[in-house]
Amino acid sequence: MIKLRLTDLLDKKSGHILQDVLPGAYLSSGGLSFAKRGERSHTNDGPEGRDYHVHGDCEAFIILQGSGTMELNGEHIPVATGDILIVEPGEDHHLNSSSEDPIVTVWCHAGPSPHKNQQKGDAQ
Repeated sequence: MIKLRLTDLLDKKSGHILQDVLPGAYLSSGGLSFAKRGERSHTNDGPEGRDYHVHGDCEAFIILQGSGTMELNGEHIPVATGDILIVEPGEDHHLNSSSEDPIVTVWCHAGPSPHKNQQKGDAQ
């Protein structure tokens, strides 16, 4: 896992803002997540309900608000507002929200093609 701060990002005028740390020409999927107090992401969603969550590509988390830990291969790494986490392929990861200061995150993946809503020929 790579851990950065928002202030570590280089100014970008084109491409995506994470292009120096998240492989892929386009942000291709993602969302905004409001964790419940004390919530742990991806619990029991691995094969056969096992507590295991990995990807074949990198995933970025930007902590917009709150604090907690990123559980990475069983190790708990503290995270807080302004942190950027790049989880690398094959790393088992779970975001644990604080009970006192719940986490709000943007998460995303990047790839060689734009999101389906942004591809040519999809304009209505």
